[in-house]
Amino acid sequence: MPVAVLAVSLSCVAAAQSPTPAPDSETFDVEQLFAGTCGFCHSEGGRAAGKGPQLMNTPRDDDFIRNRIKHGKQGAMPAFDGALTDSQIDQIVTYIRALKPRAG
Repeated sequence: MPVAVLAVSLSCVAAAQSPTPAPDSETFDVEQLFAGTCGFCHSEGGRAAGKGPQLMNTPRDDDFIRNRIKHGKQGAMPAFDGALTDSQIDQIVTYIRALKPRAG
C-alpha cells in the first residue's frame, strides 16, 4: 500500500472519535453527531465524497450501512459498536437515507 494512501486512511480513522453513548431515553441529535464524528470523512454531512464515500443516494442497503457503522472497516473506518446503541445506529441510517442536496 502506498504511504500516501495509508496516511489518509489512518488520519480518517484517527480523526473519527467514538462518541460517549447516550441512553436510548436521552435526546439524540443525529445531525450534530454526524457532523462531529462522521463529517471528517463524509463531507457536507454525507452529501459529498471526502476521505470516505458520499452517503447521499448510496446504493448500499440498510443492513450493510448498519453493519459498517457497528463493525467499521479495517484501515478505513472505526467501529462504533458499544459507543452507539442499535437505536442510535438506526437513527443514523435514517439520517443517511433522508439526505438531499443542499439548496443554493
